[in-house]
Amino acid sequence: MTLHTKTHDLQSDIDEIGRSVLVPTLLETVTLATGMGFAAVARVTESRWVTCRAVDKIFFGLKPGDELDVESTLCHEVRLSDQEIVIDDVKNDPTYCNHHTPRTYGIQSYISVPIHKKDGTFFGTLCAIDPEPRKLKSQNVLEMFRLFAKMIGDSLEVDLKLRESESAVLQERHLAEIQQQFIAILAHDLRNPVSALDAGLRLLEREKLEQPSAKVVTLMKASLGRMSNLIENLLDRARQRHDGGIVIERDADAPLEPVILQIVSEIKAVSPDHVIECDIDLRGNIDCDRERIAQMLSNLLRNAITHGAQGRRIEVAAKRAEGEVVLSVANEGKAIPADILPSLFLPFQQGTAGRNRKGLGLGLYIASEIAKAHGGNLSVTSDDDQTKFIFRIPQAGAFED
Repeated sequence: MTLHTKTHDLQSDIDEIGRSVLVPTLLETVTLATGMGFAAVARVTESRWVTCRAVDKIFFGLKPGDELDVESTLCHEVRLSDQEIVIDDVKNDPTYCNHHTPRTYGIQSYISVPIHKKDGTFFGTLCAIDPEPRKLKSQNVLEMFRLFAKMIGDSLEVDLKLRESESAVLQERHLAEIQQQFIAILAHDLRNPVSALDAGLRLLEREKLEQPSAKVVTLMKASLGRMSNLIENLLDRARQRHDGGIVIERDADAPLEPVILQIVSEIKAVSPDHVIECDIDLRGNIDCDRERIAQMLSNLLRNAITHGAQGRRIEVAAKRAEGEVVLSVANEGKAIPADILPSLFLPFQQGTAGRNRKGLGLGLYIASEIAKAHGGNLSVTSDDDQTKFIFRIPQAGAFED
């Protein structure tokens, strides 16, 4: 027997058959149903015969990757004629009794059925051999081989599509990682110039500016505030993807009311044309991450200013209620369209219909994630009179007065 073992350009075909969980079962079934000692799936081309998978009970000696001289095999004739060959007993077969293949390999029974891909392309053969005669020329045996060959051919198409899908997923994942790294680097590097601009504007505020100049500085501070907020949101998004969620550091050693008033004061300073009213009733200390709550409230207030009716008041309320702290931000204006509501708290999902939405859609997402990190939630109600975002976090134990 002329045998070659090497790494060759048909390795992908060998691997494709090797990945199949179906083929070993089919080959084992072939040997059990026919009594034959060797069964294989072979890749057959004009110049190559390569073992892709085999069940060998007679120590024929072929394993995946091993090759035979193609012209020494009957599979070569199967490929040329595209017809199966079945031999019960070589000695008594008028066509193959003097054929070189049985004599070369010492076989007395043989069957080989072509395997085609779904597009009709010839792939190879499902074949079996044995040194003893076997009863193979029955309709049941032949139909079994044909069915198994078709199953193997169909599985090649499935495996190809699966690998293409896996490759596409890996490519998309790689691109997503690159995009997230770019966003994180961009946001991080923007902090320094934004800080420099903020320092410059603070210096200008100390000067006695005329009214037009003072108004320009105020507008610039408002824009800078939005930029700073966006940068922090982008960084939070990048950190969340890396660490698996918003990280909070909560403690119960300080009140929350001063934090809320400070954020409201800052927003009023950069948006003097908006009226913000507060109704706060928070007794004692609150168990939370005050910096994260400040970030969330800032996001909600900027959202209200951006999307609420111009010149109408914004209401901020905070209270304790039934073991919870409830913080809400409400603004007047058009209702959020129903088709936007389901994706309102998703990143990069800002809609446009009816709301003239701006930005990347990170502010509300970050606010919602901060609520989740506290074991609470952020919800929204909206109609033509008012849109209200309601933030709830649980508080364990008795309230301190």
